[in-house]
Amino acid sequence: MRNFELIMKADKILIVDDEPDILEILKYNFEKEKYDVTTACNGKEAIELAKKTNPDLIILDVMMPELDGIETCRLLREMPAFSSTIIIFLTARNEDYSEIAGFNIGADDYVTKPIRPRTLIARIKALLKRNKTAKINSDVRIGNLIISIEKRLVIKNNLEIFLPKKEFELLLLLASKPEKVFSREEIYNNIWGSSVIVGDRTLDVHIRKLRKKIGEEYIRTSKGIGYSINSKFYK
Repeated sequence: MRNFELIMKADKILIVDDEPDILEILKYNFEKEKYDVTTACNGKEAIELAKKTNPDLIILDVMMPELDGIETCRLLREMPAFSSTIIIFLTARNEDYSEIAGFNIGADDYVTKPIRPRTLIARIKALLKRNKTAKINSDVRIGNLIISIEKRLVIKNNLEIFLPKKEFELLLLLASKPEKVFSREEIYNNIWGSSVIVGDRTLDVHIRKLRKKIGEEYIRTSKGIGYSINSKFYK
């Protein structure tokens, strides 16, 4: 009788930065933690490598030649294959507009330099764990909408609607408890995490984009409180 050993595949991480020293330090520390690491030095190279390796998590420097991190993230999020891939921005810049822009196009976290590898690894482990826990193979129905959790898209009247990661997670959160009005703080904690600071308008922008895609009538605003799914779809 042959003995079979169950081998768990290592999570794949793509690190993108134009500073070789940073790539070397992060690659060394992540490989010590048994991650499968690939590196790129600009956004264009990152997109090509992402298509080849299908990483579980991408770390993007914001300021890079040829294609910066913001634009690279936007292009990746437009591809269904990377709609739910975890993306973290890594940058020395502290301007609010960079942070807001990053979250508005679907970033999961934002880390500023100088880097503390152990802290970054801890955050990555938490994000990967949360992402795996969220992968449930079932559908949620709201009126004429079907939220396909497995395919990470919404179907309305037999037409598929692709939503960026944060918009999809926001809709799924609201649909998880149809009778509940989620406060802004609850939504921020569930979608962006309590350790992540985002701009005040980030949620409003996501709600506006979501309504435009699925229909204004599906999401109800409770002024001064937060948002919920319109209860008429559950009667």
